[in-house]
Amino acid sequence: MVTKNSRNSFYLYRIRNIFRQGLVHPWPYRIVRLALAALFIYGGVTKLIDPKAFAATISAYDLVPEAFLPVVAIGLPFIETIAGIALVFDRPWGLHLITLLLALFVFVLGYGILGDLNVDCGCFGAEDLNKQAGLREAFYRDLVLIGIVTPYLYLSRWYRALASIRE
Repeated sequence: MVTKNSRNSFYLYRIRNIFRQGLVHPWPYRIVRLALAALFIYGGVTKLIDPKAFAATISAYDLVPEAFLPVVAIGLPFIETIAGIALVFDRPWGLHLITLLLALFVFVLGYGILGDLNVDCGCFGAEDLNKQAGLREAFYRDLVLIGIVTPYLYLSRWYRALASIRE
């Protein structure tokens, strides 16, 4: 005799199994990883093309001293690009670096929103979004990336490592 509790347990097992397979299967992991890598490579390269415009955007946040603006305007996009390339080649430090960059971006965008700054986000070069509304859009996008996408990549990597140990 099948009870209601055993049916619920069966469905819960099936859902958990589907979730686990989604984390262990390599293709969703590759697609998400490559999409995130492409986003960071694109963002880094577009800012490296015009570092003066990016320096002006950084200057509007008033977080970096003037003397360090050129270093940050070239260094930050360079680090973004390197992190994206590392993620393409599935290097763990690339994912760690992207997670740190996303945390930095969320902090800076939150600062801009709370300070009611009327500046460009600066995410994909100068003039990419329309000022304050763009800051909010970029803030929410980065929250999704750091709250859903990066944990998925970490969990998937962890589950795949466990699956390979069990085999």
